[in-house]
Amino acid sequence: MGMAAPNPFARAQYMLAAHTPRQLPPDGGFEVAFAGRSNAGKSSSLNALCQQNALARVSKTPGRTQQLVYFGIPPHENKYLVDLPGYGYAKVPQELQAHWQAFVESYFHDRFALRGLVVVMDVRHPLKDYDRQMLGYAMERGLPAHALLTKADKLSRGAAGNTLQAVKMELSRAFGDSVSVQLFSGESKQGVDELRAVVAGWLQLAGGAK
Repeated sequence: MGMAAPNPFARAQYMLAAHTPRQLPPDGGFEVAFAGRSNAGKSSSLNALCQQNALARVSKTPGRTQQLVYFGIPPHENKYLVDLPGYGYAKVPQELQAHWQAFVESYFHDRFALRGLVVVMDVRHPLKDYDRQMLGYAMERGLPAHALLTKADKLSRGAAGNTLQAVKMELSRAFGDSVSVQLFSGESKQGVDELRAVVAGWLQLAGGAK
């Protein structure tokens, strides 16, 4: 085994939060979006990807996460990780939900820079309506997607493996080979190299999967 390749995301940093399409950075680089329901483990998967403990902060306040958060990846210009708003908050008013729905739909529809989508789901509760909706947006655009089954450390290896196979079969039936699937744990760092390779490949960073 040689030296591990340096993590291309190690210098990732918060750039901006957009509440409306006008606040997005200029559209022309490379972006990979992360989506996940509340409590799916999206913040910890972004933190593990970048080897930073507090890059993506877990919001305890309903509605606080209702924005598209951009993280830049120095030294590269115009390469971003984008944290999409997590749904699953019953307390968010209907009109705000409608605003978010429209913003996220237009982002998927119009954003040229978007190169791939990671959908983060708890391995114990995969493929909820929100997850399917997000995968559907990516498929409509012809984008590749990656299903990240998090909290794999909470299940036995056998149970986690069974869920992985079941999710793979269902997504293959629904979307062909446009969606890849993996097990992941932010706690044990299981699967972090695989995730890093997928995202780096979409962003055309060194160390990406070809």
